[in-house]
Amino acid sequence: MNTVVNRQWLLKQRPEREVAQDHFDLVTTTLEPPESGQVLIKNEFLSFEPAQRGWLNDLPSYIAPVKLGEVMRAMAVGTVVESKHPDYQIGDRLMGGFGWQDYYRGDGQELVFPIKTVQPDIPISYPLHIYGLTGMTAYFGLFDIGQPSSGDTVVISGAAGATGSVVGQMAKIKGCRVIGIAGGEKKCAWLKQELGFDEAIDYRNEDVHQRLNELCKNKIDIFFDNVGGAILDQALVNIAIGARVVLCGGISSGYHGKEVPPGPANYMQLVIRRSRMEGFLVLDYLDKFPQAIAEMQGWVDAGLIKVKEDIVDGLEQCPQVLAGLFKGNNFGKQLVRV
Repeated sequence: MNTVVNRQWLLKQRPEREVAQDHFDLVTTTLEPPESGQVLIKNEFLSFEPAQRGWLNDLPSYIAPVKLGEVMRAMAVGTVVESKHPDYQIGDRLMGGFGWQDYYRGDGQELVFPIKTVQPDIPISYPLHIYGLTGMTAYFGLFDIGQPSSGDTVVISGAAGATGSVVGQMAKIKGCRVIGIAGGEKKCAWLKQELGFDEAIDYRNEDVHQRLNELCKNKIDIFFDNVGGAILDQALVNIAIGARVVLCGGISSGYHGKEVPPGPANYMQLVIRRSRMEGFLVLDYLDKFPQAIAEMQGWVDAGLIKVKEDIVDGLEQCPQVLAGLFKGNNFGKQLVRV
């Protein structure tokens, strides 16, 4: 195969607050054919999640930040178009941290998430969310940290996102009363009418504190938090005795490197209600993924979990798509089709 033209988004400067296109450079390069032990993969879908904003900060974290001049890190799925790797053939579908670019050339070992085969009998994008890190975040956050029981009241912030929507559906499978917090009438209607949530609170048009007080005063057994900030504070006022607060994300902060917002003012409710608040990283559960994915696939196949993708076309859209996550633009799992 001849050299291929490859567009790449490189990190130009670190954002201090909101991420914007000016923080990246879109460059065009050429890629030589793969060497021994390498593959050339044509990216088809890129995954977007709030954690990517945190990777832009030059701060200690669970993985190293993206370096200036590097291809922006992202999970992706694609198809092998040329291979000199003994384990992969032309036409194989692979997933890995291939980044914001048209093609990936390498052996995958230097990536945060090594390449792995995408099952041929499922949509190629599904391992980027429901059968990947997003779905597993929902699964282990709810079951390992939240520990739901039938009859529990479960409240989820960011409920119309890729993680929150799955958490709510799994909680319903386990017999819980589920209340979602989301932005806009359309998202709230989807939660109730399509996903079977018992109630939905529109944070853009309703008083969250008042609605939580009406729907579940002192009765929240599990609060699955993707947002942080004021909504976390308002939920803490309404937790039950022995509640579990699952800290999954803090999208209200924008994952900024500077001017981090203050912690919750109502944290003493954890003492008063003899409750716990715990964060987690899904990467700690990698060895348990196969069994959890099999269970998740059973629920999806049975129609018990519905999957929604928000797909934007074009590699050139990447910076604004990432920025849009922090404005609540996505409806379901945010993807870019390269």
